[in-house]
Amino acid sequence: MSFMKAHRLFQVSLLLAATLVLGGCGFHLRENATLPSRMQRVHLAVNGGGEFERHLARALQTSGATIEDAGGPGIAELRVPVAAFSTETLSAGGYVRITEYAVHYQVQFDVFDGAGQELVPRQRIDMSRNYSYDASNTVGNTSQVEEIQRSLNDDMVQAILFRLQAVGKHELAAPASAASTH
Repeated sequence: MSFMKAHRLFQVSLLLAATLVLGGCGFHLRENATLPSRMQRVHLAVNGGGEFERHLARALQTSGATIEDAGGPGIAELRVPVAAFSTETLSAGGYVRITEYAVHYQVQFDVFDGAGQELVPRQRIDMSRNYSYDASNTVGNTSQVEEIQRSLNDDMVQAILFRLQAVGKHELAAPASAASTH
């Protein structure tokens, strides 16, 4: 057996072993969220729009929803009246220099189905991240805050999808529990 074939056999064996270990411990890739059936067509009404709205729209499309430009009959409406960042000073160093901040992100949303029925009542999600401020490196601090906000946006979109998925699972479970009472 040549060295190249032995090397290739070792790589394939290593890949197979890693796959078996990951599969054995229950690891699997994250699947797309299963949205409620009444959210196949969705209109987004996000206060302020921006990056959060684009991320939310992309995540909903990945989960199988069609994003509509306007609401109407048969089109669910996901409303986000509040999507706001704020900062808070956590600690101050010598000579009253601020050394730590917290970035807070609050989003409130609700969902109505295409018939105007409330599908998800008003929900409030709060997230925050702390970071240290280096007064000697002011250039990097702005980009650090932007990266924290980007990370919070991604986490917020996932949190909303998890809540929508929970509604979808509840929707699927309800007919089964009703059928078992007969």
